[in-house]
Amino acid sequence: MKLVLDTHTHTISSGHAYSTITENAREAYKKGLQLICMTDHGPKMPGAAHLWYFGNLKVLPEKIEGVEILKGVETNIMDEEGNLDLPEGILKKLDIVIASLHDVCFEPSDDIERNTKAIINAIKNPYVDIIGHPGNPIYPIDIEKVLMAAKEYGKFIEINNSSFVSSRKGSEENCFLIAKKAKEMGVKIAVGSDAHVSFDVGRFEEALKVIKNAGITEDLVLNTDVGKIKEYLKEKKRKIGGEEE
Repeated sequence: MKLVLDTHTHTISSGHAYSTITENAREAYKKGLQLICMTDHGPKMPGAAHLWYFGNLKVLPEKIEGVEILKGVETNIMDEEGNLDLPEGILKKLDIVIASLHDVCFEPSDDIERNTKAIINAIKNPYVDIIGHPGNPIYPIDIEKVLMAAKEYGKFIEINNSSFVSSRKGSEENCFLIAKKAKEMGVKIAVGSDAHVSFDVGRFEEALKVIKNAGITEDLVLNTDVGKIKEYLKEKKRKIGGEEE
């Protein structure tokens, strides 16, 4: 399975990443990617950019180093109600929104009901497109309930390559179970490198192993065709019914 876009990348503006958007785009071009999503951490992540940063992403060109750039964010899910750390006025201006649980913003717990509720409420947010790294073992969830919500609201569940190589160690089993259930239920998947340095942009090897072992077919994977993400975003805009200001 060939992936032509990366839905989850970070720049130095995330506070604990090490490359610029130009460096990320250059690496993406070298690896044959056509598009990357620029998804720096939301402002409640220590060291992350101010919310004005996300409001001003419109100044970036549509292409850098020959690679199309979607301007977005990896928002922090802040509570059980699924509240995020960016206001609607900024979320509506972004191309792509990932919502994730991080321990500095949402205290880890073995309470499956609590964690599941937080993610499902984030899924219900019309501006959220992808749930980031849901296989994190410090946040056990009811996988079937989360995937049912993702399918109902037409959102993507992420298989995050970084979870297998540098972050959230112990995610392998959960991610496989999520991928396997997604295949059974027909829930769509987004594959993200979660790169925090340019060399990791387009790094999907471990995530692809999980997808293959779970039997996920190309039709369920967002990253195989730029047209898929553009069609999704067009439909999202239609559903929300608002034009970017």
